[in-house]
Amino acid sequence: MIKKNVSIKDIAQDLKTSITTVSFVLNGKSEEKHISKKLTKEIIDYAFKIGYKPNQIAQSLRTGKSKILVFMVEDISNHFFAKLAKIIEYAAYQNGYKLVFCSTENKDDKSTELIELFKNRNVDGFIIVPSPGIKNVIEDLIKEKHPVILLDRYFSDLKCNSVIIDNQQSSFDATSHLIANDYKNIAFITTDSEQTQMQNRLQGYQNAINLKNLKEHLLKLPFEEIGKTNTKKNIKEFIDNKVELDAVFFATNYLAKAGFEVFKETNPKLFYELGIVNFDDNEIFEIYNPSITAISQPLEAIGAKLIDSMLRLVNQNEENEMSENIVFKTKLIIRESSLSKITMQKLFRP
Repeated sequence: MIKKNVSIKDIAQDLKTSITTVSFVLNGKSEEKHISKKLTKEIIDYAFKIGYKPNQIAQSLRTGKSKILVFMVEDISNHFFAKLAKIIEYAAYQNGYKLVFCSTENKDDKSTELIELFKNRNVDGFIIVPSPGIKNVIEDLIKEKHPVILLDRYFSDLKCNSVIIDNQQSSFDATSHLIANDYKNIAFITTDSEQTQMQNRLQGYQNAINLKNLKEHLLKLPFEEIGKTNTKKNIKEFIDNKVELDAVFFATNYLAKAGFEVFKETNPKLFYELGIVNFDDNEIFEIYNPSITAISQPLEAIGAKLIDSMLRLVNQNEENEMSENIVFKTKLIIRESSLSKITMQKLFRP
């Protein structure tokens, strides 16, 4: 019969060896402590046979590590964050860590509450997509020597590890692509946010528009209203009032979703009459008609870098190690929705 709640002491007694020896073996220190391969194998095989499971709390107290990392994002159901979470979870697991996911809804009070909760649970590190007003909370985490990496956005005046993409250049390239395909009245639909990633996307759009002396067509939507009825209402009114528009650039996936719903519900011809680009790709865009041009972020590379950097922070010996700020390039996936006006007319108009 399999024993319940088997301890290291039980294994040591059954195998007539010391508790210390069993502990060294089960913590992977056999070679370091010069324990024979024969005894090592005997202990590991026996522990497996009787169903031994380490006491995680005791192990955490002994090593000072919980082997748990936190991944705090704006919304874990968001396509981008969900896919990235899967990649990070796998990489963390391969290195002996478990990942805890949570959503902050981009709210400072919820972000602060969650950070305090996980601090008290003694997690080993934080990967955080920060809400706009938690700079001081992040700063305190760093001062308290908690490993922290900011993802997707950052605070320009805070020294902290970060992994982001080149939002400004990505947005500039996407807007320039539309301009090159003869679109001259390009709308940029974004959130009314001061956060770095959204400001940089807006700046990239504006730089490309101004470079060609074109007119800006800008719609900023309050973040707290995204997903509500007003979002679609505001997009519809904006499109209706801008009769000269010939293209739309959506700054996020959730804004594109709202915009596409407006097109479908009010005027499906807009899918063919407007050039369309979205910031961030989605597999489903390939099967739209027309298929949707999108900016693709290198998720695999981002995930690998996050875990690599986090392990470095967790295991670092130097307290004053320099922070690392990684910026990844994106790729513009060109599909039918941003083809030249003449080509679109030939392909989709009767």
